[in-house]
Amino acid sequence: MREIVMDTETTGFDAEGSDRIVEIGCVELINHMATGETFHVYIDPERSMPQGAFEVHGLGDDFLRGKPKFAEVGQSFLDFIGDSKLVIHNASFDIKFLNAELKRMRAPLIPWEQAIDTLAMARKKFPGSPATLDALCRRFGIDNSNRTLHGALLDSEILAEVYLELIGGRQPDLVLAPVADKSAIGDDGAAWRPRPRPTPLPARLHEDERAAHAAFVETLGESALWKKLT
Repeated sequence: MREIVMDTETTGFDAEGSDRIVEIGCVELINHMATGETFHVYIDPERSMPQGAFEVHGLGDDFLRGKPKFAEVGQSFLDFIGDSKLVIHNASFDIKFLNAELKRMRAPLIPWEQAIDTLAMARKKFPGSPATLDALCRRFGIDNSNRTLHGALLDSEILAEVYLELIGGRQPDLVLAPVADKSAIGDDGAAWRPRPRPTPLPARLHEDERAAHAAFVETLGESALWKKLT
């Protein structure tokens, strides 16, 4: 199962108006494990960054000038995500901006049902508690000390850890997952199984404990399971 954990950074909040995406970061998961494959791009928003956005993104007009426009990277982004589920914190915000940009370049839009919203997951799992990415990092003990400035790729990497905790830990389907380590498969193709010990471990019962147990069993009568099975 392939999933893409992703985040965007924008110039503001008005997706249908003048605000635009300035950064996209994606992290690939296969069967809930990070593969190391990423998609990351800075984007020229074709407008100036508003006052205050510099502190949020750490990006300025000079940095973004000359970067590719969304229309130049939109298809590469679509090719990377494919039809995989998109894991996003506050998915409605990112999907709204992505679809606004895709609409401008007359590309296929992202279906709303393709997104998994970790913000909604966190609010359902911890009702009444803060559900920001920083708050969830504190809850799960995830190191986000490098998150002094928002960045799409860094936030995606952190969100991937948060997502795995929200669904039950780092290996939620460990028992059901196929064997990833080929060395764990025998010559006959069967999965490895532990062998019996050549020498059984010695009993840890003391003699007085054994005697007390035997005396107790005698009080149970002849029909006691202990007598039938020993």
